[in-house]
Amino acid sequence: MSACRNWKEKVHIKARTSPYPGSRVERCEVPNNKVAWSVDWKDYRPVEYTAPSVLAGPQWADPEIGAKDFSPKFNEMDGQVDRRSLNGLYVVENGRPRNPVGRTGIVGRGLLGRWGPNHAADPLITRWKRDGSGNKLAHSVSGKNILQFIAIKRKDGMVDPGEKLSAALKREFGEEALNSLQKTPAEKEEMEEQLNRLFNQENFVVYKGYVDDPRNTDNAWMETEAVNYHDESGEVMNKLHLEAGDDAGKVKWVDISEKLKLYASHADFVKIVAEKRGAHWRGDP
Repeated sequence: MSACRNWKEKVHIKARTSPYPGSRVERCEVPNNKVAWSVDWKDYRPVEYTAPSVLAGPQWADPEIGAKDFSPKFNEMDGQVDRRSLNGLYVVENGRPRNPVGRTGIVGRGLLGRWGPNHAADPLITRWKRDGSGNKLAHSVSGKNILQFIAIKRKDGMVDPGEKLSAALKREFGEEALNSLQKTPAEKEEMEEQLNRLFNQENFVVYKGYVDDPRNTDNAWMETEAVNYHDESGEVMNKLHLEAGDDAGKVKWVDISEKLKLYASHADFVKIVAEKRGAHWRGDP
């Protein structure tokens, strides 16, 4: 995977796995040669599933299609909700958006709140691994310096309606990795100053577009913009204490390598960052 690769090159893998996350629902099995909508499949019988937590009508979720006073403007900015896809226009069929990559074996929204694209922000914060004297550590086999990133065991990562991506990235990181919601005003001010330093440093867009995610359905899917913020000296992040927020479980610095097992497409994002920074990835000579 590269940052500029064609997003249609990768056939759904995670988006066709069963059971559907958080349930016992089994998807209709979709073979590789019938993922694409361009392939005629008259016998396609996807399972209808929207999680009870979504149907309960939380603030972050859309109503059901056909509900009173719900007339979504697909492929447009719909009030404060961005229903545009990072991959261009998508088809709307029988009032429902159609997954631009292909069939998943499930219709409805599953665990996702929005019909169509569900936008996430993925900040990838990195630093060099150093010894007690502050010297960069190299891998014993590859000889390349070891890069570390902040791994967060997270619940969602969604962009709030009307929120700019840069603000979303900073908010997500502050809430999930630094537990900003529990800080005192003085602590928040100090943290904000350090985060501004970090987010104003060198960065690059790792990937933006469709994500092969196990929560995806035929009518709702994940999209993200992943941005790498690199603390070259390590001084900024040394002043920020990592702790889990309400939306996260464990937060810690993790060495980057091919052995990482991460959620959805995050392993691809981390690999891109390692290659971009000239850091260790593979242990093979």
